[in-house]
Amino acid sequence: MNYIQNKKIAQVKESTLVIGIDVGSEFHYARAFDWRGYEYSKKAFKFSNTEAGFTEFMAWMLHIKDSFAKEEILPGMEPTGHYWFNLGKYLMNNEISPVLVNPHHVKKSKELDDNNPTKTDHKDPKVIAKLIIEGRYSYPYLPEGVYADLRTASNLRFQIQSELTRASNRIQRWFSIYFPEYKDIYGSFNAISSMMILKKAALPDDIITIGVEKVNQIWRDAKLRSVGMKRAEALVAAAKRSIGNKEGLTAARMEISILIEDYEAKQNRLQQVIDFVEELCKQIPMADKLLEIKGVGIKTISGFLAEVGDISRFDNPKQLQKLAGLALVEDSSGKHRGETRISKRGRKRLRYLLFEVSMSLVAKNQEFRKLHHYYTTRDENPLKKIQSLMAVASKVIRVFYAILTKGVDYDALKMLSDIKRPPKYEHAA
Repeated sequence: MNYIQNKKIAQVKESTLVIGIDVGSEFHYARAFDWRGYEYSKKAFKFSNTEAGFTEFMAWMLHIKDSFAKEEILPGMEPTGHYWFNLGKYLMNNEISPVLVNPHHVKKSKELDDNNPTKTDHKDPKVIAKLIIEGRYSYPYLPEGVYADLRTASNLRFQIQSELTRASNRIQRWFSIYFPEYKDIYGSFNAISSMMILKKAALPDDIITIGVEKVNQIWRDAKLRSVGMKRAEALVAAAKRSIGNKEGLTAARMEISILIEDYEAKQNRLQQVIDFVEELCKQIPMADKLLEIKGVGIKTISGFLAEVGDISRFDNPKQLQKLAGLALVEDSSGKHRGETRISKRGRKRLRYLLFEVSMSLVAKNQEFRKLHHYYTTRDENPLKKIQSLMAVASKVIRVFYAILTKGVDYDALKMLSDIKRPPKYEHAA
């Protein structure tokens, strides 16, 4: 998937026309250079983020290419949000492979020419083009087929989950104002029996009015067995001693009704997306084998595949480790030896997902628990808990990569045998 630095530099030849593009929401700006950094364009070419704009841009590039007898075009841009997607796809459809330049590199490099941090539509394309000439670029990956559906669905799931969390926080705020004692009865307001009461009588005064018998009857009519008279009596008693606000109750009833309706609607939408994601995962070869690992669920698998895409595009698991921002970096100079840490340069959501599954595996999976124990208790260079979990996350990447690329089954003994450690750690709990 990735070329080493020399190979990237070798891609820019004397016959190459390098195009630096500053991407925007409505307009893009481009400048053209040769392989040494000599500029062909007299000024930045401005074109709109539309089909007409793309057509004009293509004609502009081809004109310069023919005028200076170039054989290939190498356009590059920053992956600024989602604004580059359509332009990138358009170039690919016209058999021109664009490259991406790290925005962090652009920010650090823009002062080299004029010692000025100014960001302009004229300056940035030149900075981007120079980085391309130096081989400081990467090739974009736009997922296709089931992987495109999976990434979109996974992003939608995270978005709905965030909205659900916000809706939950608003409901918690409502309780803090009007019925703070409710949390003593229900640790979580979204329990089935709790939601049924909130739809009928959410305010303390409403619960007192319907009384213990009717509260219990609501649950009995729904055939709930986990609640009964004791819970009903506790709920009414909490309502009677409530210190909640007594003003504006009519609006408060309307507010909680809307909040509960909104919360349930988001829950239903989330479940629809989850079901869809599960069906997509079934279409990916070997994905079902990952479920054989105790502590790994469909949420982890779908999130991993959505972030990584087609895993066959990676040559080795180290590239995945770098993608997740788990590559180790060292801070040392002369006699100083700083602490080694992870780079955190990569897909943040993938790194967070791997950290979560590492905690799950250490808690539920015996062999991963042994691995974690070894990392944190070994005599030489023992790791802290968080460091160990990051190391386990890297091991998860290697296990997932082997299963998905080779089609092998998960082998707990092989996983542990790959770890070279003294015999005294073999039987660690």
